[in-house]
This record gives sequence, structure tokens and C-alpha cells, in this order.
Amino acid sequence: MGEPYFLTPVFQEKMWGGTRLHDEFGYDIPSDHTGECWAISAHPHGLATVATGPYRGMSLDQVWAKHRDVFGNAPGNVFPLLTKILDAKMDLSVQVHPDDAYAMEHEHELGKTECWYVIKADPGATMIYGHHAKNRAELRKMVETGQWNQLLRRVPVKAGDFLYVPSGTVHAIGKGIMVLETQQSSDTTYRFYDFDRVDSITGRKRPLHIEQSVAVTNVPHSDPQLTLEEIIIGDVRVTRFVKTPFFTVYRWQVVDGAGTFARGEAPYTLVSVLDGVGSITVNGTAYSLRKGQHFILPNDVRRWTLAGNLVAIASEPGERV
Repeated sequence: MGEPYFLTPVFQEKMWGGTRLHDEFGYDIPSDHTGECWAISAHPHGLATVATGPYRGMSLDQVWAKHRDVFGNAPGNVFPLLTKILDAKMDLSVQVHPDDAYAMEHEHELGKTECWYVIKADPGATMIYGHHAKNRAELRKMVETGQWNQLLRRVPVKAGDFLYVPSGTVHAIGKGIMVLETQQSSDTTYRFYDFDRVDSITGRKRPLHIEQSVAVTNVPHSDPQLTLEEIIIGDVRVTRFVKTPFFTVYRWQVVDGAGTFARGEAPYTLVSVLDGVGSITVNGTAYSLRKGQHFILPNDVRRWTLAGNLVAIASEPGERV
């Protein structure tokens, strides 16, 4: 008899972090500069723990290693996805992530393709998303001469927006923005530019990775062409934001209603409740849901009913793991 496995997240302090993870979700954060909630994670830099069910107390990587049937016996040496919530009280550094081939050769882990669902955004908030260099030589010249304002491309964002960030995309989450991030399970980040800031914790500038960044950046930049698809399941509005070889990401929205889902081809589903309250019923048992919870629907959950008033982001692994 299948059931959802709820998870206990871990938190990462960052120089750019704030208190919104507590203010918005009620999390017990370690400090007033907490930047990241690693909510569904089997990565060694931040292991989430199973809080319910037969594997309660085990870290997610242990469940993946010892009980692969939970995930439909999906292949792969590592659990392929990572779900985070990020709170940017300040601008993040300008970054770029490698693809699988470069990351495996140089960092011995997966590459990092990711995407963001904007939970909160202050008025006028912007992301750095892409660049204006026409070729790699121009990119290097603009970097070496510090032409960051001319190089970097800023885009305005608001709550409810979705951005897909393939590996090789120059990017930075801007001040005043909170996002849910779905990504490959990787912690490889190449820091291109950090606004010449000094870390108040260490008293030093953070290291940059110019050569790696230039090597892996997609040149020229082009925005991915996304086609949003919407379907209605009972009273639930399902929006599919993106389907990639790495993951598929959906938003589930229900208002005073319910809808019953049937598992498709994906071996398991990751879910984060971003707003509201409700329930999920599996095999006749109703499990209460509230804002800030994260859980996995394992392979043996073939049908489930979502009910209440809530917004959730769900993701499934892609074919490439």
C-alpha cells in the first residue's frame, strides 16, 4: 500500500540570504541570512531526511541506494533531482553551470540544468538571464574589461513567472526574489561576477571561476522556447511549464475542490506545497497538506486525490538521469 513520503529539509546560510524562509513558510531557520532550503535533496551537501512512512529517519540518498523499488527501480548512481527554495535578500552572484559532460570530467558529478518558479518578487525586481556577447571572443573581452553592465541581460519578474535555465546560461537571482528551484542534483556553480562584494562572514571576496565560466557559457545567448500546457483534472488546474530530458515541472492549483490523478510514465513525483491548505488522499487515507511541506509520491502510488485550497509545484524525472 503506497503512501506519500514527507521530508525534513535542510537549510544553507548565504551572504545574500534573509528571513523569508521563516516569514513565509514558518521554517526554523539557523540565522537571519538563510538563503536556501534544500527541500527534496539526496545531494551530500544537503541531505533531506524522510519524516514519515517505513523509511522514516533515513536520508533520501540512503533510500535511493537501498530501496530503489520506491522509485520504480529507476537507473542511475545518484538521485537525479533536487528541489530548493531560495530567498534572495540581496543579489546572488552572476553564475553559470556546466552540462553533464563538462561536469563529469572536471567536477565528477552531474551538470546543472535548472528552472525557477517565482514565489515572491518585490516591485521592480529583476533577474540576470543571459548576456549580449555575440561570440566567445567578445564574451571574454567584455569580462576582462569589466563591461558587466553592457554584457549582462536583466529581465523583470513577478510572482507566478517561470524561467528555464539550461546549463550554460548566465544567470543570477535578483534582490527581493524568492523562487522554488527544480534542478539536476548538482552543486557545481561557476561564479562569473560578484559585484566586487566582500563577504561579511569571512571578510574576503568570494572566489571567481572566470576560465570555467567562459568555457561553459552558451554563446550567443538565446531564450528557450517554452510552450505552456494546461489541463483540468476535476477541480485542479494543472500547468505544465517545461518538459526536458532532465525533468518535467508542473503547477497544481485547486480552489475549493478536488481532482484525482493517475500516474503516467514517470516512476515517481516530487511535490512542494507553496500556498494554502488541503489534503492528498492515497489508498483511502487522507494526509493533511499545508504551505511549506515537501513530499515524494513513490512508484507504488498509482492514483491520488488532491483537495482543498492550495498551490503546489510538482516535478518528475526526465529520460536522461
